[in-house]
Amino acid sequence: MDSKSIYQFDVQKLDGEEISLEGYKDKVLLIVNTASQCGFTPQLKDLAALKNAFTGRDFEILAFPSNDFGGQEPLDGEAIGAFCESYGSNFPVFDKIRVRGPYAHPLYKFFADKKQNGKLNSVPRWNFHKFLIDKTGLITDFYFPFTKPTSSKIRKKIERLLTAKT
Repeated sequence: MDSKSIYQFDVQKLDGEEISLEGYKDKVLLIVNTASQCGFTPQLKDLAALKNAFTGRDFEILAFPSNDFGGQEPLDGEAIGAFCESYGSNFPVFDKIRVRGPYAHPLYKFFADKKQNGKLNSVPRWNFHKFLIDKTGLITDFYFPFTKPTSSKIRKKIERLLTAKT
């Protein structure tokens, strides 16, 4: 396994079960840190629309709730899941994590360090920061919170990654 891929990381589902990101091998991924009480929270609907636009293709969205910005994720566990479902989420939502600073989840420390990921240094500055991952688990790009998930910039890049030969 490539040490620059995200497949080396385990993450926790809302029910506490640990899973390996290796389970998403051969899929294009959009990884997003979310929050239920943020001005960008309506992007949950946009994320669902983006997922629908690529139905039946090797694309998945992974949401990681975080309370790192302005205390905007007061919910925990199943309450987070229920909230996201109220926005029509059709993608996995994981357990709440830290996405910046010394206590950041190892996945987000990886995103923040070009030496580890081989591509870029990118620390979320707010909720709904998005990372795009190719089918081999390598980070290819990131998007700031103000970039809507349904923007043509993101959709075109996903399409390119889905049709790329690996």
